[in-house]
Amino acid sequence: MPLPLRTLLLALAALALCSTARAEEKTLVFGRAADSTFLDPAKYLDNESAMVIENIFEGLVRYADESTHVESALAESWETSADGRTWTFHLREGVRFSDGTPCDAPAAAFSFLRRTDPTHPYFREEFARMDASLKNITKVEAVDRLTLRITLHEPYAPLLSTLATHASYLVSPDAVRAWGDDFDKHPVGAGPFTFASWTPGDRIELVANPGYYRGRPYLDRVVFKVIPDIKVRLLELKSGAIQIMDGVGPADRDEIVKNPRLVLDATPGLNVGYLAMNMRHAPFDILEVRRAVNHAINKENLVKLLYRDLAEVAKNPIPPGMWVYNQDVTDYDFDPAKARELLRQAGFPNGFSTTLWAMPVSRPYMPEPERIARAIQANLAAVGIKARIVTYEWKDYLAKAYAGEHDMCLLGWVGAGDPDNFFSNLFSAERAVPPHASNIAFFTDPEAQKLIREAQRESDQMRRAVLYRELQEVIHDQAPWAPLAHASQAMARERTVQGVVHHQTGVVRFAKAYIP
Repeated sequence: MPLPLRTLLLALAALALCSTARAEEKTLVFGRAADSTFLDPAKYLDNESAMVIENIFEGLVRYADESTHVESALAESWETSADGRTWTFHLREGVRFSDGTPCDAPAAAFSFLRRTDPTHPYFREEFARMDASLKNITKVEAVDRLTLRITLHEPYAPLLSTLATHASYLVSPDAVRAWGDDFDKHPVGAGPFTFASWTPGDRIELVANPGYYRGRPYLDRVVFKVIPDIKVRLLELKSGAIQIMDGVGPADRDEIVKNPRLVLDATPGLNVGYLAMNMRHAPFDILEVRRAVNHAINKENLVKLLYRDLAEVAKNPIPPGMWVYNQDVTDYDFDPAKARELLRQAGFPNGFSTTLWAMPVSRPYMPEPERIARAIQANLAAVGIKARIVTYEWKDYLAKAYAGEHDMCLLGWVGAGDPDNFFSNLFSAERAVPPHASNIAFFTDPEAQKLIREAQRESDQMRRAVLYRELQEVIHDQAPWAPLAHASQAMARERTVQGVVHHQTGVVRFAKAYIP
């Protein structure tokens, strides 16, 4: 039976509107080198996870777009007690998670307690092992619907900076209860975008959160697409298949700059790329061996030839822009003869054989890890150290490194605004416990541990600076690493893409991004 004319016209109009809406949907595709590992703030291990978490979740406080200054977020104000042990946060009225449930003080308490309270039904020991930054919390309570109180065992100077990092972002209690240990595959937060889908090894899709408290994003959809090969990523950017890419290789810089459709964004980053020596594996338990490795590596050549002008040589674990950077530390010079003498003193006049782990994907702190590994391999061979290069898929690489299976391992860190984020994660004894040891040198020097703890408790900035400068001297003297480079953060995008925030902590924010 034919449809009435009015019904037919209405159906055609609705179809036309739907087609127009689909045609005008604003989708931004971001090409990156590797997939995320977990999308739960309590679980994430790497920057690829942090990039997505940053756009789904939000914390009580956050870093400002242009700096590591801590500003209000889900909490609009806060105060601390005179002894520095009690912090009270006042949450915003009317904020909801993307599943429609209230983002209030009880939800905030749930988010922290699942990480800090062993009696909490959703506490997992791995949460505490993965990130010890909240270990000083003794009590978390919702005073009322919009007031959260956090009590510390002792004053902790980096607390606000810690609360601005991904591990402290708030999660929907209802979603955690619904998904349990699979929450990381079904994340729900109060950020600018909501999770839509995840095809492992291929893509993660997010859609705009219409209820975002700062206002709905301009983009309708953001796609994080995995394209491991840097050349393929650049080809897809040039063809328009993606609109933005990270992990720009130094060799591709000129090609991007000369292309009128593309823009290269390069800014100093809070990062370090390094070679860690596992001090639990012989012969790296011998100080002279570790110093020999440092003298054997030609870092100037690495930065000049493999980073081009997109990095600077590292001598300390923290980048020069940090307020506690110790400029007075004298770097290990490139001196193969000295390296061979140190090996002789250590009982290895003919060198030794070992393994050198190299990442399978480009990272913000190391765009071409395979080439860097080969260059280091040649440097080490010249002094008698025969290093076989080993690699694994990215997720396995991280898991095995954190479990301490390596001898020498290339890795890096993209840090937060407080120096404790570098030192406690990379050098504290608490973070040297497999299988979640971000201190992959397994460096537990007693003097270094004492300085890390003292700096955490010290509220006076000048005194903290003194402690951290002394700590850098101890780390340099004990040589658990060969620090390699502090890389600039380089991303390429279509010229029409605007408003993307490439934060100095390594994440990318799409809340303000727009395209024509």
